[in-house]
Amino acid sequence: MGRLFGTDGVRGVANTELTGELAYQLGRAGAYVLASEAHHKPRILVGKDTRRSSDMLEKALVAGICSAGADAVLAGFIPTPAIAYLVRKYGFDAGVVISASHNPAEFNGIKFFNTQGYKLSDELEERIEAIILDKSEEVPSPMGKDVGITTELETAVDDYVEFATGTINCDLKGLKIAVDCANGAIYKAAPKAISKLGAELFVICDEPDGLNINAGCGSTHIERLMKFTVENKCDVGLAFDGDADRVLAVDENGSLVDGDKMMSIIGLSMKKKGLLNHETIVATVMSNLGLDVMARENGINIVKTTVGDRYVLEKMLEGDYMLGGEQSGHIIIRTHNTTGDGLVTALQLLQVLKESGRKLSELAGIMNVFPQVLKNARVDNSKKYKYLEDPVIAEECRRLEETFHGEGRVLIRPSGTEPLVRVMIEGRDQEYITSKATELVRLIEERLG
Repeated sequence: MGRLFGTDGVRGVANTELTGELAYQLGRAGAYVLASEAHHKPRILVGKDTRRSSDMLEKALVAGICSAGADAVLAGFIPTPAIAYLVRKYGFDAGVVISASHNPAEFNGIKFFNTQGYKLSDELEERIEAIILDKSEEVPSPMGKDVGITTELETAVDDYVEFATGTINCDLKGLKIAVDCANGAIYKAAPKAISKLGAELFVICDEPDGLNINAGCGSTHIERLMKFTVENKCDVGLAFDGDADRVLAVDENGSLVDGDKMMSIIGLSMKKKGLLNHETIVATVMSNLGLDVMARENGINIVKTTVGDRYVLEKMLEGDYMLGGEQSGHIIIRTHNTTGDGLVTALQLLQVLKESGRKLSELAGIMNVFPQVLKNARVDNSKKYKYLEDPVIAEECRRLEETFHGEGRVLIRPSGTEPLVRVMIEGRDQEYITSKATELVRLIEERLG
């Protein structure tokens, strides 16, 4: 990770870590770097989520953009994936989203998209960082008519709704759908889209006040939607996060349908329609082993990446794959968008539900979730990356995986911030894997403590 940019833009507590000054600098440097190839006055699209601090950061960011000679076009409260789409639709030179996704209201973030609607490469992020932190390049300060101005894209939400609803070729009449908007950026778009398709709609958490985004609601607090879906006898519930780049579902019984299960359902449907390139789904190492078993039984390949949607997308582009994502519900369907898109994912799921005429619980049954146990081994911080070099630990992991005969696995990874090594074991027998995880933790602490 960079000095300012993490795996998903620049993040921090608003007004202390992510300040107005930093937003201004990001606006200037970002506009300069992203629009440097333009042979016209650059135009940059800016969207935000519903946090109170988003207004403050938007004003500072836009001031930076305009001071570098680019025009800023404001999209208002809108999901992150909508910016990725609208940048392509209208030919903007770049897009920026002010959001901290699923994090609490006091946090915020700034992430950029290039003119193709993709998040920035490491090289571009490093160049922006170097301009801000090292003064590696001088950003021009134009005068007079060359200073940028701001305008508004008043059709932004409607444009996005039209795009999203156009990704399926059926209506949703006859379905009762519960939606939790997380008091976030999708509070207008999701109800509009689902109503437009004819479903009977039940909405919660669509009244943002700047402080209630993700607060006891949305995809990080799915329990509320589980209860609401059952109480209202809905066929399905959908829970978005603050910027709606991810979605989780709930079936008619109130049971969770996570990202792995949604990829199973959507992936099988795409395979039947000939839309699943190379019969492959891209997932991360944290996806449940049940996804691998489902894929094996249905003639689908699973390609694994490290955790993080940017790594999923990199692998998808590298292999020309169309479907990939994470257990968290951050799913990328390249047929339709360049980044995780909660609304598009939800609509693809609803299309399968409507076309199949089956209950969501039946569809989700295609994948059996393997029991999983996660334990932490406390180790010396200087040794936490050396578990792979320890022959005793390596041999124990190998021996343990052999006993599973392909129906279990061991995953060990160091914590990025604490003196811990995380041990995750999956298998069919909860009691067995729990005891083995405890033994492995003890061994790692003895060897690396």
